[in-house]
Amino acid sequence: MLGPWRRLRSRRLQDCRVFEVDEVEFQPPDGGSPHPFYCIQSPDWINVIPLTEDGEVLLLRQYRFGVEDFTLEIPGGMCDPGEGPREAAARELLEETGYEATEWTELGWVHPNPAIQTNRCHSYLARGLVHRGDPRPDPHEAFEQLRAPLADIPRLIRERKITHSLVVAAFQLFETR
Repeated sequence: MLGPWRRLRSRRLQDCRVFEVDEVEFQPPDGGSPHPFYCIQSPDWINVIPLTEDGEVLLLRQYRFGVEDFTLEIPGGMCDPGEGPREAAARELLEETGYEATEWTELGWVHPNPAIQTNRCHSYLARGLVHRGDPRPDPHEAFEQLRAPLADIPRLIRERKITHSLVVAAFQLFETR
């Protein structure tokens, strides 16, 4: 039976604004030669599926620098220090849509990329939406709000209109709840 690898040492290689990169040396369970791996330390992330009373999902069209293109997403972001995932979800929903929710359902979490990342992405369903004002994006964010019927989401995924893997995962968690 395969056993866990043993962590021998780690060192910080890079400290970025939203994550750190560590070189971590592990020894295989069979006692073989240690090997360095690279891990990204990041706070947990959240995603929110905001569902209106008429069955529409609030979506964001946002430019993403990694792919140098626009993506269609749901509200989401990082947990701030000392902030739990549910609190982060409420904060991000308000900041990115101007809405608060009176009903929250935790859908579950996934590891974004367990080969190199240490964090989780938590997904929530937000209902009972109450408009509180305009969105308040961070200074480095720019997006536009769209709405789509919940029934259209599978088609938007199939047609590659929604390509963000963590958004797709959130909708899968929603479907299997």
